[in-house]
Amino acid sequence: MDQTQLLKGVLDLAVLAVVADEDGYGYDVVRRLREAGLDAVGDASVYGTLRRLYAGGALTSYVVASDSGPHRKYYGITTAGRAQLKEQGADWVAFTSALDNLLTTKGVLA
Repeated sequence: MDQTQLLKGVLDLAVLAVVADEDGYGYDVVRRLREAGLDAVGDASVYGTLRRLYAGGALTSYVVASDSGPHRKYYGITTAGRAQLKEQGADWVAFTSALDNLLTTKGVLA
């Protein structure tokens, strides 16, 4: 199955989960998502998601100067972002549970 289509629906949730414990800059978030197994995640999609979540109040941002190159814009989760993460996480669990049940009932999953 093409992961890119699945990622479109859950990228907000994945990005919020990545920055929930530790702030990160754009490429760091991409790297952590890929390390978590989301290999198909695209750089541009993550950067766009970070900007959208920031504009929506789910993330905060701050700039950190770098000795080895341009400054980095870090993102951290806000209280509203934590609430969104919790709500979307519960939605995800309910959805995957229903789909797992359907697939098991139909004999697709053993």
